[in-house]
Amino acid sequence: MPATTITPEALLHRLEWTVLRRLDGLLHGDYRTLFRGHGVDLADLREYQHSDDVRHIDWNVTARLQTPYVRVYNEERETSAWFLLDLTSSLDFGSGAVKKRAVAAELVGVLARMLARHGNRVGAVLYSGRVEAVIPAGSGRRHVLHILHRMLAMAERTPATGAPPSETRLQELLQSAGHAIARRSLLFVVSDFISAPGWDKPLAQLSQRHEVLAVRLYDPLEQELPDLGFVTMQDAESGEQLFVDTNDRGFRKRFAALAEAREEALRAAFAHAGVDVLELSTEDHLMDAVMRFADLRKRRSSLTAGGVLPRQPEH
Repeated sequence: MPATTITPEALLHRLEWTVLRRLDGLLHGDYRTLFRGHGVDLADLREYQHSDDVRHIDWNVTARLQTPYVRVYNEERETSAWFLLDLTSSLDFGSGAVKKRAVAAELVGVLARMLARHGNRVGAVLYSGRVEAVIPAGSGRRHVLHILHRMLAMAERTPATGAPPSETRLQELLQSAGHAIARRSLLFVVSDFISAPGWDKPLAQLSQRHEVLAVRLYDPLEQELPDLGFVTMQDAESGEQLFVDTNDRGFRKRFAALAEAREEALRAAFAHAGVDVLELSTEDHLMDAVMRFADLRKRRSSLTAGGVLPRQPEH
């Protein structure tokens, strides 16, 4: 459903009944694992046991008592999460009934509501060619509605007549987030990553301080062109139009090669930044996307705890 034809209240209500209720049954008690806090407090000291992590040994106490002792921590329960939202014109593309912008609104609605109703705080940085707003982290359903309202309101705006095209520069969004978010948080960077180069460095800088998940939105038509005959292609941000013959096999092959080169560049940038990536197509089911997110979080928690990240299947 296009994001511009629904109110924030109606959108959230639908997501609560069609997605969140089903997720409650699928995830059971996993919310604690998915959204655990990042801070820890020293709670106690006790004698070392065979299964303890040697990194928690308190060497000063151990030397004084001549017996190995380990520090025991209480994990911070509250998570602060931020949505870094690229809401530029390229999100208005969708080869079917669903546009990338609608997918972004639904995913943010589900994840923000999941977080907020379990006592966590959520904030957002909204970008549309420039940083439009920084919504401080807050909790509760009304706060989630406020974020959705700002997202959908930006989708309904139309550029002023004669206004020059605005190039997406994701580094501006990421740098602004770096200045605005002081506390270590879980960051969702929601974008199609169609941007001027230079965003990979600030993304890497964010990942050094925060836990970052890149949510990459895409439409299948952006990766491979079918034979549609003569069509007019338009750049969503510059407005430039190009009349092409998709019946030309050579043109389709060149298009696919360029798309694959871009995919490889994106994968390299994400790997260099050290961030996990959730790929989300306009043809995906939202439930499947959230379950993939849950799997990413579980594997990341296992890695953080000293486990081994499972090998990913080759595509």
